[in-house]
Amino acid sequence: MVKRILNKIVHVGLLIFLLALLPAMGVAMDSSDCTNCHGDKDVVGEDLVINSLTFDHTAHAEVGCHGCHVSITEQHPDDGFPPSKASCAECHGDVSKSYSNSNHAQNAVCSDCHNPHQVYGPTAVSGQDMNLQCTSCHERVEIQEKHAEWLPQADLHINNLPCVTCHSTSNEYVISLYIIKRRSGSMFSRFDLATYAELNALSGGKPIVQLVDTNADGYISIAELRLFNLDPENKPLRLQGMMTPERLSHNFLTQDNRWDCSFCHSSGPEAMQVSYLSLAERDGGFKRISVEKGAVLDALYGTPDFYMVGATRSKALNYVGLVVLAGGMVVPIGHGTLRFLTRKNRKNEEK
Repeated sequence: MVKRILNKIVHVGLLIFLLALLPAMGVAMDSSDCTNCHGDKDVVGEDLVINSLTFDHTAHAEVGCHGCHVSITEQHPDDGFPPSKASCAECHGDVSKSYSNSNHAQNAVCSDCHNPHQVYGPTAVSGQDMNLQCTSCHERVEIQEKHAEWLPQADLHINNLPCVTCHSTSNEYVISLYIIKRRSGSMFSRFDLATYAELNALSGGKPIVQLVDTNADGYISIAELRLFNLDPENKPLRLQGMMTPERLSHNFLTQDNRWDCSFCHSSGPEAMQVSYLSLAERDGGFKRISVEKGAVLDALYGTPDFYMVGATRSKALNYVGLVVLAGGMVVPIGHGTLRFLTRKNRKNEEK
């Protein structure tokens, strides 16, 4: 009986203590109070500065600074206590459990790949940006050389797929289309993902989406996508399609079916019919717009029944294909050249 009374006294005392802390905690829970200082690198330094424009659009902004740094009070930083940091697993328990089963768990923690002040949901991140997390540890040249040992056109595959598409148990794939832009005026310069500033300048004050949605009806058809790629005014631009997962997994294990080309290169009415145009936003994220259902990539790039050199894993067959193509071109080119060179002789004969 006495023990029970003592327990109640302790619980009531603890409750009173926590209630007494609430006013101070309530002040610190306003994220704008934090970013007033942490938004200025001259005040807090390069390592602690936070871009409030980016942070305000992240999922973490909904819980606020105090949601992860619960020890912060209105006396910070004069109290001299370093702020506490929440463990990612406290909120992302399922992700943490999945990640712990992967090979990466022994080599990197969450913050090695994800800046908690810059994280977006999977649909608000470009496939190219997803790969930046991988190439921060895995050298791009090494990745390409390793894949080239067995994968035809390894560079093309690596440039057009998020790594997690093949190297994780992610699922529910769609086609995400991004606008890419040549880095210089040369027709041989490489394409990079167009930034918000570049797209905004190209749109000439109109909504960026109208670069593709030319009739501004809020609906993007496959015909408009094809027109964008063929329009001479869009010469430095191009639409790039990537096969991106809707449901991301942090279990980085390569599934057996990823070795099968038909996992991506399949046909039929059920294959890759759902697509989105994904445009860069001012805050660093991406906004998706639905596209007419259909075989978008085939409409943009595909040439049915065409043999492409390098499309097989047989070098001998590739050389045979080259010889066939070259042989097919020699006859018309040779015939045309001979007719051009002998045109005067033929005219004399006709006279």
